[in-house]
Amino acid sequence: MNITDSTLYRHLHQYFGFSEFLPLQKSIITTVFSGKDCLAVMPTGSGKSLCYQLPAISLSGTVIVISPLIALMSDQIRSLVSKGICAKALHSNLDSEEIQQTEQAYLRGELRLLYVAPERLLSPLFLGFLERGKPSLFVIDEAHCISEWGHDFRPEYLRLAVFCERFPEVPKLALTATADEHCRDSILETLKMPGAEVVIGCLDRPNLIYELKEKDNGKQQILNFLSQHQSEAGIIYCQTRKRVDEISVWLNKAGFLALPYHAGLDGSTRAMHQEKFLDSQRVIMVATVAFGMGIDKPDVRFVIHPDLPTSLEGYYQETGRAGRDGQPAQAMLLYGLQDWMQAQQRILSNAIKNPVGEARMERELQSLRSLMSWCDSVICRRQGLLSWFSQSIIPCGICDNCRLKPALIDVSRQSQMALSCIYRCGQGFGASHLISVLMGKPSDSILSFSHDKLSTFGIGSEYSVKFWRRLFRKLLIDDLIRVHGEGFLTLRLTNRASEVLKGNIGVFLKAYDGEQVT
Repeated sequence: MNITDSTLYRHLHQYFGFSEFLPLQKSIITTVFSGKDCLAVMPTGSGKSLCYQLPAISLSGTVIVISPLIALMSDQIRSLVSKGICAKALHSNLDSEEIQQTEQAYLRGELRLLYVAPERLLSPLFLGFLERGKPSLFVIDEAHCISEWGHDFRPEYLRLAVFCERFPEVPKLALTATADEHCRDSILETLKMPGAEVVIGCLDRPNLIYELKEKDNGKQQILNFLSQHQSEAGIIYCQTRKRVDEISVWLNKAGFLALPYHAGLDGSTRAMHQEKFLDSQRVIMVATVAFGMGIDKPDVRFVIHPDLPTSLEGYYQETGRAGRDGQPAQAMLLYGLQDWMQAQQRILSNAIKNPVGEARMERELQSLRSLMSWCDSVICRRQGLLSWFSQSIIPCGICDNCRLKPALIDVSRQSQMALSCIYRCGQGFGASHLISVLMGKPSDSILSFSHDKLSTFGIGSEYSVKFWRRLFRKLLIDDLIRVHGEGFLTLRLTNRASEVLKGNIGVFLKAYDGEQVT
């Protein structure tokens, strides 16, 4: 379908109140009207939803939007209806009468947009129902969920190829805020879009200030951070429901207004907490990573990760929910050796329980190493983050590394000490035990295994526990050691470790607070 520029701009102003398009929006919308498939990777806040909401006004038929979250659907539908655009959703929270009314409206051609969850779309009954109406465009929102390499992979998304085969003549628009090359290829292959137009926006968010800290009394570090953000809205992202509940209870006791959000809460509670967060300028939402997708709250002033995130893609998307109004916002991440060891152990454990092939396991481990390498890097945070997505910028000047300008120190000799200690302890002990051996601190465990008699006992006594924990983290990042075991995590050498022990390769560590080693 062809559409004139004057009509596009008229609709843009009439329904959405804008006089100009944001970068890439017009290009994507033109592709949609041409009937071509399109994959668009655009950062949070860049106006992805407009790329299908505006075409829905003029396209002949109904735009079908596949969305993973009911909260996301509800938020967008409220906004559309307020603009005079007829939009409805079909999901499990509706009663039979509401479902019937929505279905009839679709069949009568009254709906401009119909939002559905992927599980509903894939049922044979629903596919048959869609055929009785007139879908004009399929929109796959949060398309990174399709890819097993995406940071929020959802198995049901893999089956979306079914509707591609059922409706080959209907164009598809896949949208996501983050997708590296491997993830993009996976999306295109799954959705059978070999000839799709691929649009990738600049992912830089210049108003975000990144700050990473080694864990050192994490709760106090969070309180210190929040003291700079009194009465401001923010999000704290946790990896587990238990961690969400723990932190939200603790924050409320500390005098903050914090609300939990995770799948273990009933739907009405989640909806109520979301509404409070959207309507308030001082609520802290403590949530698992699903929260925030498609939520339009421009004044989120900070995002905190009290533990290591799952990937650089996930971290980018989650921090991108701050500062959507273009005003300065902060992102703080706390990380440590234990985070790294547990994350690596999860990957190895999952590979044992659900065989996924050595290539995939190695890629997941490499993704984790890249994340930790970025945490411990000395270059500009935004430069390092965007390089993961094959984009480059000049140093931002405002992140922690740009401000503090940390140096790299040669720790090759100390690395040889640590690797030798792992070997002499039989490669069957964790970091705490090994550090005690290196520092010459006898314990019941050390004495029972006679590790106080080893040549490595006490050879690193001049260095602190913090230094050794950083060094073991670096050895993990460089794949010189790996985690083994289930409950009790032990460290073992990789084949690469021999190159360090022989002095063929060096190891360099980020210096903290001007520290030096000899």
